[in-house]
Amino acid sequence: VLGRMLGQDYLRNITVRLADNTPGDVAATAIVNLLTARHGVQDIFTFSTDTIRKTIEQTTAALTGLIAMIAAMALIVGGIGVMNIMLVSVTERTTEIGVRTAVGARRSDIMSQFMIEAALLCLIGGGLGVGLALGIATLINHVAGENLKVVISPLSIVVAFAFSSLIGVVFGFMPARNAARLDPVEALARE
Repeated sequence: VLGRMLGQDYLRNITVRLADNTPGDVAATAIVNLLTARHGVQDIFTFSTDTIRKTIEQTTAALTGLIAMIAAMALIVGGIGVMNIMLVSVTERTTEIGVRTAVGARRSDIMSQFMIEAALLCLIGGGLGVGLALGIATLINHVAGENLKVVISPLSIVVAFAFSSLIGVVFGFMPARNAARLDPVEALARE
């Protein structure tokens, strides 16, 4: 066919498909050795998709690391925001804390109140974030059709809620501790 239709007496390329358990570099070396022995000279070069696969894997790993760093920064910034909101809440409710302490509330009661508020604040934010992610995924699936399918696993939703509540507990601890340590006399005198 090459000779009659294209006037060509040589092959431009040969595609070789390997068995799954065959290492690509070993097969490439064997192919080069075989064709060099038959031609008497090495007049070929090989190209393996393993290099493309390895490059894609390295790029994916780099992107995953980059996304993880961005997510970590976002969690820290969000946590600082929660801490600031809770510190303002403690400052604005100093009189309430003083009254509660004066009528018998223990430090643990006040601390647990503010810890619960911080955790709930973050859980609501986590719920909004998960809702937004599900909405965007639905929109992408609707617009892209069969070309691109975004799938969000239930495990990632659970992890998102776990991290949001953990951020609330970690960054809400200091404001809650400050609220619990307020002296009732000083807290009532601030008004």
